[in-house]
Amino acid sequence: MKHTPTATRILPETERLRLRRMELSDMQALSDILCDERVMYAYEGAFDQEQVAAWMQKQLRRYEEHGFGLWAVVSRQTGEMIGQCGITMQEYAQRQVPEIGYLFAYRHWHRGYATEAAAACREYGFRTLGFDALYSIIRDTNVASQRVALRNGMLPVDTIVKHYRGVDMPHIVFRTRSGEAPAADTPPVLACRPVR
Repeated sequence: MKHTPTATRILPETERLRLRRMELSDMQALSDILCDERVMYAYEGAFDQEQVAAWMQKQLRRYEEHGFGLWAVVSRQTGEMIGQCGITMQEYAQRQVPEIGYLFAYRHWHRGYATEAAAACREYGFRTLGFDALYSIIRDTNVASQRVALRNGMLPVDTIVKHYRGVDMPHIVFRTRSGEAPAADTPPVLACRPVR
């Protein structure tokens, strides 16, 4: 793997979306996502403002430590931050693995944005960061996110239980490996651009 902070100065774009590092000026948009019960049902409920601030700080640390994390997903048409998607290191099978994760504002659900952004992250993870495999670890009740993982060329390979917010939560582990063909309906990544 060649993932280093200097190797990640260019982030993916798609036909409709641009991914960029989140900034403190994104706190309101991030809060709109993380404080929405509908969006956060797989996390056992909405976050409060303290949890939102901690989430933001975690992403900023990830950018510094790894050169990647969850990025802001911005509509190229409106310039609005409509969600977040990216690659984070997560604990699985007693090791750290790169996971593609995504969360979008409720009003932007069912438009294909999660699939489009996740596909861009898949290509970025393999081509730019040099990972051999990418994962998505998804709660068993989160069927919509499972469908995104499948469309992103991932297959279920394991089940695990995470303990979060006082609840045991079964999760399905999805994985794809470098060289495996993505699903036929996966949107193409148009280009990469320098990080600001």
